[in-house]
Amino acid sequence: MRLLIITQAVDQSDPVLGFFHRWLEEFAKHCEHIHVVCLKEGRHDLPENVSVHSLGKESGRSRVKYIRRFYRHIIALRGEYDAVFVHMNEEYVLLGGISWRLWGKRIVLWRNHKKGSLFTRLAALLAHTVCYTSPQAFVAGFRNAVQMPIGIDTGLFRPAGEADPLALLFLGRLDPVKNPDMFLAALQRLKREGTEFHADVYGDPTDPQAPHAAAFRKEAAPLVAARALALHSGVSNDETPAIYGRHAIYVNLTPSGSFDKTIGEGMASGCVVVAANDALRGIVPDELLVDPRSADSVANGIKAALAMSAPMRSVLTERLRGYVLKNHSLTLLSARLMKLYGNRV
Repeated sequence: MRLLIITQAVDQSDPVLGFFHRWLEEFAKHCEHIHVVCLKEGRHDLPENVSVHSLGKESGRSRVKYIRRFYRHIIALRGEYDAVFVHMNEEYVLLGGISWRLWGKRIVLWRNHKKGSLFTRLAALLAHTVCYTSPQAFVAGFRNAVQMPIGIDTGLFRPAGEADPLALLFLGRLDPVKNPDMFLAALQRLKREGTEFHADVYGDPTDPQAPHAAAFRKEAAPLVAARALALHSGVSNDETPAIYGRHAIYVNLTPSGSFDKTIGEGMASGCVVVAANDALRGIVPDELLVDPRSADSVANGIKAALAMSAPMRSVLTERLRGYVLKNHSLTLLSARLMKLYGNRV
């Protein structure tokens, strides 16, 4: 099969979207050729059967330029692909879906956001299949929706040895949706109570000038001065396995609605996970599932993780990694995606 993939970025250095590079490597094993049309092209090292075409965001923003180049690519290449995979951005299905349908190209849309709109519904109608990972995703109830693995490279994300049992990790965009302020408030409470810990926050805000990020750093200053907390800039996806490996506990406060990929990475890396996602109920112990709107709830979840004995932690982390291996590996995702196109792998 020859596949056209539309995605936001092909860039190993991107702290949010760098993971997609590994997806492309895995998909390439099952395709004769892949053409990737991306909004932004950066550092990559892909197999010979993968060609990358950028819409040009790396050279400046222009919606008109993006749309013109998008149509130029999908038309010029239409004899070189049999099917289409649109990752995350429904807009491309709205722009190209009718043409792809007329040309007989099978369309798969990946969309995992909790919120949606009339445009989401229209894109889902144009797509043959809509993929999601969280049961709370907006598209989960659609007639043509299929639940998929989150796609974790379990060879890259794996336990790296004995992590520091007092080390807490918060990794992701420094945006309100990730609730870093609740994490900070929980740490402040734990510090007041005399609980031992040391925490690392890795991430940048989507908007570098965002006032909420500046307020977060100001509020965090006393913990930073006390060496209980360290703030770091965002890192590329290929740097994160070593970071997970140094921390016994990973805290993710993204609300239910999407299955945050970093949760699976943390599990695969041998971390105890404290999370706010209802999709993890029955997988993560109840005392580690928290309310992302309550600093007390988050603090209690972290305390429960810190209080685990070494044997308990070992049993839990082995179980969590086993869950990812069985249900959410990149190998499994690739196989299921190819089956949607009729490829047997």
